[in-house]
Amino acid sequence: MRTNRDPRRVWAYIRSAPGTYAWLMILFFTTVALHAMSPEFEQHFLRQRSTNIHELSQNPVRVLISSAMWTDSGYWLPYAALFTVFHAQAERWLSTARWLVVCVAAHVLATLLSEGALLMAIRNGMAPQSAVNTLDVGGSYALAGVMAVLTYRIARPWRYGYLAAVLVLFTVPLATGPTFTDFGHFVSVLIGLACYPLARGRGKTWNPKETLATLRS
Repeated sequence: MRTNRDPRRVWAYIRSAPGTYAWLMILFFTTVALHAMSPEFEQHFLRQRSTNIHELSQNPVRVLISSAMWTDSGYWLPYAALFTVFHAQAERWLSTARWLVVCVAAHVLATLLSEGALLMAIRNGMAPQSAVNTLDVGGSYALAGVMAVLTYRIARPWRYGYLAAVLVLFTVPLATGPTFTDFGHFVSVLIGLACYPLARGRGKTWNPKETLATLRS
């Protein structure tokens, strides 16, 4: 009986965050596909699906969608861990529709603002012209937005510590050696925090003190 229940529990867990695990499955297959490519072809292939200035000017909708379905690291397991910890929790808490709104808002707006900043840097001679074809794929902007909106899932005063950690994580790179990607991550955090109306009224907040007390008992 136990072996029959365990798969059901796993399936129920996956169904509780369908968007997260569907996205994660797509990333698994695209990562496998990348490993079958030669390094030279892989770079060319990813640039055609990258949200760089050139591709955004040609077909913005296509690359905004496709860029989130590929990675340039070649590693899938870190994404599995991050999706399980952050995306799945946010989707269960907010609902799939609201979680998707946060993801899309962070991914699209942060991409457009960061690439707009890069375009200005190119025009002002602060970045090379070749930067219009830079490689920029992945869903890290959506992840940063989701991490930020989860601030509202945590009870006070614990949420302030979590928020401080998120801000430090994404502000330090921007302050020490800023790139357009660092700027995009910081913007994504602000977008996630601005999604408070989607988080309001989503039930009881999580209190780490209560969880620790339960574990000790």
